[in-house]
This record gives sequence, C-alpha cells and structure tokens, in this order.
Amino acid sequence: MRAEPGDGGVDTSAPAVATVAIVDDHEAVRLGLRAACRDAGYRVLAESAGVAELLEALGDTPCDVVVLDLSLGDGTTVTDNVRAVLDRGSSVLVHSIADRVAAVRESLAAGASGVIPKSSPTSVVINAIATVARGDVLTNVEWASAIEADSDFAKAQLGRRERDVLHLYASGLPLKLVAQRLGIAHSTAREYLDRIRAKYVEVGRPAPTKVDLLRRAVEDGILPGLDGDVGDVRG
Repeated sequence: MRAEPGDGGVDTSAPAVATVAIVDDHEAVRLGLRAACRDAGYRVLAESAGVAELLEALGDTPCDVVVLDLSLGDGTTVTDNVRAVLDRGSSVLVHSIADRVAAVRESLAAGASGVIPKSSPTSVVINAIATVARGDVLTNVEWASAIEADSDFAKAQLGRRERDVLHLYASGLPLKLVAQRLGIAHSTAREYLDRIRAKYVEVGRPAPTKVDLLRRAVEDGILPGLDGDVGDVRG
C-alpha cells in the first residue's frame, strides 16, 4: 500500500484536478490504474488492497473518486465497502468483472455512482472517473443489465404527473422551469417532487439529492440510460 502526493507535472492552473484513490487486491491492476490516472492528469492520493487500509492512508485528505473492486479477498461486503467510502465524502466508481451482476446491483443500491468493467479500454475508465468526479451519475450497459436482471428491484408507483415532473427535473431543469413547462404553480411542482421522494423512500430506494433522482429515473425507465456523461444535474 502506498499513499502519494500529487505529481509535480500536474497543471495547477487547471480549474480542478480530480483526486483519485484505488482499491483492488491485485497489485497489477492497481499499478495499471495508477499509471493511467497519472497520465490523464489526475492526482492519485492512495492505493491499497482493502478499503479500511485505504481510508487510514487517506486520513482527512479529500478525495473525489475511489475506484473500487467489488471482489476483495478480505471478507468485507460490497455494501459495507461502498458505504464506508461514501461516509468519508468520496464518490465510488465500481471497477469489476462485468458478469458479477448481483454484486453490481448491491453496489448501486449502496450508492455507487457507476460501474466500469475491467475489460473496458483505459480511455473509457478515465472518462468514467471524470464523470463521477464532476458529481454526475455514470449510466451504461453494465448498470442497465444489473437493474434489468433484478426481479426484486422495486419500482416506485408514480402517477403520470409525477413522472412528468421527475423526467424534467432529473433531466437538469430547475424546479421553477419544470413548473413553467408543465403549466403548474411552483408550489405544486414542489409538492409533486416531495411525493416522488416519499414514494422512493417507501420502496427502500431513497433519493434525497438531484443526482439520486436522476439515478432513480434511469433505473425505472423514466429517462434513457446514457453512456458516459449525463450532463449537469446539480442545478
């Protein structure tokens, strides 16, 4: 395990340099990801074979994205690992073998921002890290396949107007513009949004943020899944 400061060659005049940490119990994978991230201009803060070890190395240092392998050999669970990373303020990008559908579903339910197969080209992995580092949700075929294969994945029973509000709001429109587009009062749009969130809580899929609502809209087919960048949903 090693922790590293930012590389001296990074252009500090850039608006933001993404900070990355890597968890994988295969050293060759860690070394390859670290080299690719550095070549792309990211600051690799730490890399380790387990989440607990990584978090100890990071300490209080902010980290944008933790690239996490699902199948670690230390006996930890997917949910515990994802939540431990989220609790310290970092986003999670899952980097795993694509056929581990159950583990992928578990990671998404725990709050991971996306999934990238280990078979993906390096450029795809780097672009995925950039998407997650911006606070966006990565949606791709691996995510869609995991959701489609899950017969127990409970969809919230939204009414037509609630689906309309969610579609527009999760697409990136401010709530005021959603209300204007639908010809309803801003307060009414807010009530619909509150009901939408309440319904997702009822089926065990809370969506407290706009990014979470985008995730739910994609999962439930209200918005199409998109490869890579899903746009700015932070407004």
